Amino acid sequence: MGKNKLAKFEENLNFSNLFQLPACMVDWQAPWKGKWKENYFKNNNPLILEVGCGKGEYTVELARKHADRNYIGMDIKGARLWRGCKTAEENAMQNVAFLRTKAEFLDRIFAPKEVSEIWVTFPDPQPNKENKRLTSPAFLERYAKILDTDGIIHLKTDDTALYEYTFHQVVEKNAHIILDNTSDLYAPEETYREMMDIQTFYEKRWLQEGKKIKYISFRLRK
Repeated sequence: MGKNKLAKFEENLNFSNLFQLPACMVDWQAPWKGKWKENYFKNNNPLILEVGCGKGEYTVELARKHADRNYIGMDIKGARLWRGCKTAEENAMQNVAFLRTKAEFLDRIFAPKEVSEIWVTFPDPQPNKENKRLTSPAFLERYAKILDTDGIIHLKTDDTALYEYTFHQVVEKNAHIILDNTSDLYAPEETYREMMDIQTFYEKRWLQEGKKIKYISFRLRK
């Protein structure tokens, strides 16, 4: 393990906006479950979660654009989260926090209906492991446990197979409610969407390489 990664792990211990959950989650419940707004954010604003947030670029920029909403970025890689935590702390951002844990433990961390929206941005497409895809029915069941009644799920990806799987095999097949959908977000004929304003490092690189960015948002069928 490189010294740079070790230094980030050490600095992570001092970030007030980072919550690192125990490796063993058997019978464990987050003490702030159901109380994120009250105990951490000190307001009653909507809570938006980014699952698999990587370096936290998207979480930070969403929080920067919407001071009237609370944002939490989640990832299992501490060295990645370091960047988002540091940026948010350096800019004294009070509406953003980060979680180091696995998405499988969402219902241990958030109470029913505590989350208003879930973002999944450029996740690992997991071509050979359907249940590990962050838009698979297995994960949608987890999201359903914490999402508000009218909660929204967003997927933004460059991976055609993941997009088509999510659109056809998950959303359409299960009659979930599509709110927005495009196979080429930046096509000239497309109308403006707010999520076009935020581009991660890799998104910019993929656009330069000519890759098309796909986007779909939907609500779970009740």
